[in-house]
Amino acid sequence: MAGEADTQQHQRNNSRQHQLLIVDDDPELRRFLAGELEAEGYATSEAANGQNALVKIRESPWDLVILDWTLPDFSGVEVCRRLRSSGGTVPVLMLTARDDVRERVEALDSGADDFITKPFSIEELLARVRARLRRSGLNSATASGETLSLAGLVVNTGSREVSRNGAPIHLTVREYDLLLCLLREPNQVHAREAILKTVWGENHFGDDNLLDVYIRYLRKKVEQPGQPTLIQTVRGVGFMLKEGAVRS
Repeated sequence: MAGEADTQQHQRNNSRQHQLLIVDDDPELRRFLAGELEAEGYATSEAANGQNALVKIRESPWDLVILDWTLPDFSGVEVCRRLRSSGGTVPVLMLTARDDVRERVEALDSGADDFITKPFSIEELLARVRARLRRSGLNSATASGETLSLAGLVVNTGSREVSRNGAPIHLTVREYDLLLCLLREPNQVHAREAILKTVWGENHFGDDNLLDVYIRYLRKKVEQPGQPTLIQTVRGVGFMLKEGAVRS
């Protein structure tokens, strides 16, 4: 029991190093989230609108931004777009009452790293926070990078640059993570569930149709006419990255 208690205390001490920004125009929700997150050992700050959020994000380093879609000045999607266009790389967890797949994709394409649909349980939100911070830690640990390649496709994991036959390919955060998941183990079938856990996190609770949407997006960008196909569908199982027939 003592060893387990020591481990939990050690985890909480480490968690205190994480700085989280909560962006929502509902003061009661902000206070509630701040209280729950601080009880878990995180340090928090708050912003009530998009403009204030962008100022705070630019002034201080953050480990995670919890961002509401609906804000009084401009949307959380616009906050993400402005943040990413200025080079900001802080992970963003979007809060939204919208459950349409297209709108979820819009949030992710704007630069959000994950989303959670309102109403949500605090246990789910805390799980998403832990998963995103773990993922950020893994990305930081491999920041020096490596080069992965297949059939003319080249990915530099340090700079996150992607190209095929020398032509640069611009991917969203989620498209890049999906490609990297497949490229790290080419010629091997990846089950849908395994891809969702790797790319969207172990505690993903969303609609797995998002995976099909992102596979289509990724194919359009990495498979051009006259080039071999790369992303192969294994019906009933998942997907694999393998050089295929030339695309017409």
